[in-house]
Amino acid sequence: MRLRNIPRADGVLKESVYVIKNEARHRGKWADEVFCSTNPIHIEIGMGKGQFLLALAEQNPEISYIGIERYSSVLLRAVEKLSASSDASGRDIKNLRFICMDAADIDTVFAPQEIERIYLNFSDPWPKARHAGRRLTSPEYLARYDRILKPSGQIEFKTDNLSLFDYSEGVLNTSDTWKITALTRDLHRDAAMNAGNIMTEYEEKFSSMNNPICKLIAKRQSEADSCI
Repeated sequence: MRLRNIPRADGVLKESVYVIKNEARHRGKWADEVFCSTNPIHIEIGMGKGQFLLALAEQNPEISYIGIERYSSVLLRAVEKLSASSDASGRDIKNLRFICMDAADIDTVFAPQEIERIYLNFSDPWPKARHAGRRLTSPEYLARYDRILKPSGQIEFKTDNLSLFDYSEGVLNTSDTWKITALTRDLHRDAAMNAGNIMTEYEEKFSSMNNPICKLIAKRQSEADSCI
């Protein structure tokens, strides 16, 4: 599906206080400089229109959230949602900010052990084999996550694409670094894993079509073993 370009998007993002510009200058200092707190930082890569992170930020003021989206026309919708929510509540939502960037550069924007959790929701499956390295659960991306996550950090991945889920499970199961600690191929029928679940826009759409939602959680092997 071709992404619809919105000409005003770049201008709106440039002026928005919710979008962090020159993001690399905050590397290692996001908590102090951007959020002015010592709260843990969670990021969503490929955040789309922002429904998931906005709900999390409103529910968990003790956590700082950063949404990463490559396309300005998509990120525009998230900025508009956050602005509308702030106007409706009469308060600024201070624990949520956005970055418009390519996720391949995340370890130039975040320092080692700066991030507590990474969310990957309904990522582009990049179905052709020659594009496998672009998948957000590829070994290349997992290596980037390893560099920025805290030792106890974790990755949460949701998708309705069974091929991508099988690929991701296989990559993690053959990794020397990561271990899957929870997995389901039908999230909404799994009471334990679905507890507290927040649906993204895509999740609502696919669920309404009776598509099962797959989810897994992965941690580093040393941390996963210590929890057993």
